[in-house]
Amino acid sequence: MKLLKYIVSVIAMLPMQLYAGIATEAIVDELGKYVYPGNRPESPANFVYMPDGLSYLLLSSDGKSIIRHDTKSGEIIETVLDVTKTRENKINEIKGFSLSPDGLKLLVYQKHKPIYRHSFAADYHVYEIQHNILRPLSKNSEYQQAPLFSPDGRMVAFVVDNNIYLKKLDYQTELPVTTDGQLNKIINGVPDWTYQEEFSTTSSMAWAPDNLTLCFLKYNETDVPSFTFPLYHGSSDARDEYAIYPGLFSYKYPVAGMKNSTVSVHSYDVETRKTKKITFSDARIEYIPRISYAGSPDRLAVATLNRAQTRLEIYSVNPKSTVAKSMYVEESDAWISPDTYEKIKYYTESFILLSERSGYKHLYRYSYSGNLITQITSGNYDVTDYYGCNSHGTHYFQSTVSGATNRVVSSIDTKGRRTDLSAPGGSASATFSPTLDNYILNYSNVSTPPQYSLYDTKNKRLRTLEDNNKYASLYAGLPVKEFFTLTNDGTTLNGYIIKPTGFNPSNRYPVIMSQYSGPGSQEVLNRWEMDWDYYFAQQGYIIICVDGRGTGGRGREFKNTVYKRLGHYETIDQHAAANYAASLPYVDKNRIGIYGWSYGGYETLMAISCDNCPYAAAVSIAPVTDWRFYDTVYTERYMLTPQENEDGYNAGSPIKLVEKMNCRLLLMSGTADDNVHFTNTLQYVSELQAHGKLCDMFIFPDMNHSINGGNARSVVYAKMLDFFNRNLK
Repeated sequence: MKLLKYIVSVIAMLPMQLYAGIATEAIVDELGKYVYPGNRPESPANFVYMPDGLSYLLLSSDGKSIIRHDTKSGEIIETVLDVTKTRENKINEIKGFSLSPDGLKLLVYQKHKPIYRHSFAADYHVYEIQHNILRPLSKNSEYQQAPLFSPDGRMVAFVVDNNIYLKKLDYQTELPVTTDGQLNKIINGVPDWTYQEEFSTTSSMAWAPDNLTLCFLKYNETDVPSFTFPLYHGSSDARDEYAIYPGLFSYKYPVAGMKNSTVSVHSYDVETRKTKKITFSDARIEYIPRISYAGSPDRLAVATLNRAQTRLEIYSVNPKSTVAKSMYVEESDAWISPDTYEKIKYYTESFILLSERSGYKHLYRYSYSGNLITQITSGNYDVTDYYGCNSHGTHYFQSTVSGATNRVVSSIDTKGRRTDLSAPGGSASATFSPTLDNYILNYSNVSTPPQYSLYDTKNKRLRTLEDNNKYASLYAGLPVKEFFTLTNDGTTLNGYIIKPTGFNPSNRYPVIMSQYSGPGSQEVLNRWEMDWDYYFAQQGYIIICVDGRGTGGRGREFKNTVYKRLGHYETIDQHAAANYAASLPYVDKNRIGIYGWSYGGYETLMAISCDNCPYAAAVSIAPVTDWRFYDTVYTERYMLTPQENEDGYNAGSPIKLVEKMNCRLLLMSGTADDNVHFTNTLQYVSELQAHGKLCDMFIFPDMNHSINGGNARSVVYAKMLDFFNRNLK
């Protein structure tokens, strides 16, 4: 008994943080099913369609075989590859694969290593389906990057150490296409960091339809400033080589106003092995975000942008003569939407693109001589994705036709008749077969988890692939998002609210304002999205999210309001959202917090650095703290360069507004964030110190911008909950 009393007395003297630490371990475990990756619903494996679309390939769950299925029935037709039965070579398992255009060969890989966030190199093998032969893609290198079959499937272009190589599969020969590639200087055939991150591409090569020419981009990043950050031993994917002394990671990263890579277009003649440089006379060209063959071997489409990204010009280039002719020009008083050049579809006689010229994003068809043939869609809504046109001239697309918070998949025929293929309320997307004869529809809403079904183009459901009923049962009884609107500065804003479990309107609850706020983004959508906010609602919090001006789905004018003034209108609208929350009878106006990650982390810092700040506490994760620290393509798209818009950069810099920061703040960042560098957080904290201000801080060693790996994502939100519990309850 004396011993028991002693133990109790010792526990009573322990600091409260220990109790919090003990409790947090349980919270981390509980959060596991609400945050990535534990919150992911089931989804069918990605169909790799055979060229005719009548069957598709799937990787087995054990990674040992690739199996062909009938598209309509889903029944197994045959095992195409079994790793235990291949001839000539063996591999232990398959991590991923791609199919040649003729459907006769596969590229499979086992081990792989990341390059940047969106790219990797792997140990690739080529598999001949009919002969069951497996051979390494390269005998000279262990890892290859971005392999690309020729249209006839007889060659593969790939990148090793920044140089392009060509494997001729008939002869098993491997030839260098380029030889000047060098780390942090010259890159051939794959994009530099900025293009990968901001132009959504991991390959910069294109085969001619006749297989005789390979075109590619060359990136000269020699004069781009380098960025270096330390690497530590860590605990998740520990690096033993850094157990005592940290290592360093250095790469080329151009911040706003600095020099970009110089990008050039080249064509390689397969027969003569000669390379030609394709030049353009327009000195305004800064970026080449896309190259693609457009229906003919003598027509390479090259999309170009000026540095401000307000002028898009698409050229038709003859790769053999190198003659370039302009076939499309679009200019804007703000940035041109990346969808315009990233979602172009090229056909034999024409091409189709998305443009915001009418004030809303719509589909337009052009001839290769540059003439507008027809505007395919029109109306006060945005087309948000384009899937293609079938042999009958019917186009398939996704849009906001039933309102900004919804996504509807539709078709439109040659007479302009639109048919909606999904429900008007909710969020739908589609994946079509190569011939566009059938499609997989993914549909969800706030109370229905993703449901995947296979349809034919007459909108007849062929079969259900995944209904996620079992998954949904894990979250039964949780509150459902409720949508609302509010008006600020004469503008209607969309929002949602998640009320606490067991909500009682007679009580006064604390609120966490959740937002991202980045240009063109959307958080307020009628879709299934299980995340940390539902767990927090069970802990007695109200969660409110409002999409302010600058966000997407509502036309060009609403989105472009923030041009050259990032952080200004977003902050005004987030304050209006907080004031709206404070006006609710069941909200304690003195206990309102705000949270955001990445751009949302930036806007969190902006929102708490103003007069009449409505927040009692804030959590900012991986924030940009001055746009001068962020990359050229993204930053200048919305802000121009610091030299052109110094006032905008100063007004939109949380670092320069530190003196006005006046609430409790928690900052969290990863030290290996190659996107929003840890420098942003350190500089902000340094400025806080200079002004005699305090903040809490929690750092994730060796974690990138996603802060994911091990249980790191759960720890992020457990720390956030602990912080809000101490400051809002």
